[in-house]
Parts: sequence; C-alpha cells; structure tokens
Amino acid sequence: MKLYYSPGACSLSPHIALHEAGLAHELVKVDLKAKKTEAGDDFAEINPKGQVPALMLDNGEMLTEGPVILQMIADRAAGKNLAPAHGSPERYRLQEWLNFITTELHKNFSPLFQPVIPDEVKNFFRDRILGKFKYADSKLAGQDYLMGKQFTVADGYLFVMLTWAERTKMDLSALKNLMAFKDRVAARPNVQAALKMEGLLKAA
Repeated sequence: MKLYYSPGACSLSPHIALHEAGLAHELVKVDLKAKKTEAGDDFAEINPKGQVPALMLDNGEMLTEGPVILQMIADRAAGKNLAPAHGSPERYRLQEWLNFITTELHKNFSPLFQPVIPDEVKNFFRDRILGKFKYADSKLAGQDYLMGKQFTVADGYLFVMLTWAERTKMDLSALKNLMAFKDRVAARPNVQAALKMEGLLKAA
C-alpha cells in the first residue's frame, strides 16, 4: 500500500493506523499547495480531490476519505482490534465517533488554517471546536480511550485533532480527561514512529 500524506495533516491518522496495524506501506509526501508529490508528480492526477489522505491499494485502486481508510486498515489487521467486528453494536459506536471527529472537529478547524479569514470568524470556530472537545472530554471520564480500554483508529484521529488544537494555540488545559488521553496516545510506540517519520518528533 502507498499512503499519500502531508506532515501533520489529517493523513497522520491513517499513518498511525498503518503502524498500529503492522501493515507494510510506502509513504509519498505531498505538497498540498503546489499539488505535487515529492518526486514532482501531479497530485491532482493521482487524487482529483487534491487532498490527503489518499491510499493506493496493492491492486492499484485509490481509496480516499480518512474515516473510510481507517476502517479498511483496521479490517486488514483484525487481530490488532483497531475496530470492532462488522455488524456489531460496537462497530456502529466506532463509526459514530469517526463521523463526529470528521464533521464536528476536523471540518471546523479548516477556517483556522486560512490566513484570509478574519480573527473574529476564527474565534467563532474556536468556540465551536472547544464545545466539541468538551463533549469528548466528558466521554473519556474513567476510560483510557474512546471505546474504553482498547485503542482504536478513532483514537488516532482524535489525537491528530488535538495536535491541531496545539498548533492553533487553543487552550484545552482545563479538559483533564482529554489532556491525559493525548499524553497516553502520544506515548504509544507506533504513534511516536509515525510522528518521527513525518518529521514531527525529534529523535531522542
């Protein structure tokens, strides 16, 4: 498999999942502004959406959209328990979390990365994001991960959103459950491996 990524972007989530799953993969760095890969290929031809993540499967098919890619990775490594079994009530709960993260957190961050958007508009979205993080914080009370004791692909996705909060200087220090969760996920060896490969974590 071949993962098209940009350092620290939402593609970090499937990158983490690939490491957690123990699946062999190749990384292709993309300049999202220039729409070029590191080798100079036209990324718009590879993925007409022009976005990461994009995952090329071994059969040459291209899969896009983070939550879908995450579930495919989890299903390819069922023994790692990165997602509950298809058709189980727990699987629908995982999909609920993935949808929440992609629509209520991920998309609300978009304006914060746009220099042309006025600060008052950005503050509106910061307040909206904070409310969503408060919900996640409440659900993490008394448990290690979103689904309980087991790490799943949803946790990697939420972790990436927390790194975005840090990048955009959001103060989440009052959300103790969420901050403990972030530290817990950051300490996972596979998460550290993905961060290092993207140049986001200095080698010790």
